Amino acid sequence: QVQLVESGGGYVQAGGSLRLSCAASGRTFGRYAMGWFRQAPGKEREFVAAISRSGGTTYYADSVKGRFTISRDSAENTVYLQMNSLKPEDTAVYYCAASAALSRDYVIYNYWGQGTQVTVSS
Repeated sequence: QVQLVESGGGYVQAGGSLRLSCAASGRTFGRYAMGWFRQAPGKEREFVAAISRSGGTTYYADSVKGRFTISRDSAENTVYLQMNSLKPEDTAVYYCAASAALSRDYVIYNYWGQGTQVTVSS
């Protein structure tokens, strides 16, 4: 089992940047692929980015490709989401999640953090 805690959310103007962090507990971090998802008010949870257990493979939603970068640090048991050129439509609660398999589908992910709010003003 793994527990996830996100941080780094906040309020930023359009065009700005934020870096989200997700710290994982335990010594099993390397067994999991990690994903970032987001949910805006009144909308379904959507995939943002995912990274394989080794960090060698990454997936991105088309809406964030070229602007967001997912990475992981096994020594720190942490996964990051660097978000650049933020847009108002990026406003949402961002969640990190862990899964045994790399996937864009949130139903595959077994473990979830509590979420961190990102608000982008126009």
